[in-house]
Order: sequence, then structure tokens, then C-alpha cells
Amino acid sequence: MKYVCIPCGYVYDPEVGDPDGGIAPGTAFEDIPEDWVCPVCGVSKDMFEPEE
Repeated sequence: MKYVCIPCGYVYDPEVGDPDGGIAPGTAFEDIPEDWVCPVCGVSKDMFEPEE
């Protein structure tokens, strides 16, 4: 499942991960460290919600 950053619309795709942020492809959103932030706008993980 993909997750969307509410403030900026960035979509976290587990198949892609966030290589620049140290998140390997294949990493589920639930498994991302709590200190990870949106690579676009910098908000915390709790500002994301599942994509419909």
C-alpha cells in the first residue's frame, strides 16, 4: 500500500522506498523508522495517510 503526505502530496511507494532518505526499496511504510521525514516537505511520518 502507498502512503500520501497530507501537506504536500508526496507518495511513498514501498516498491521504490526512499533511497536518498536511507529507506531501501521493498520497505513497508510501517517499517520506516519513526524519525524519517517526508523527502519533499520535511513533515513527520504521522502526517501520512494510506492512499485510497
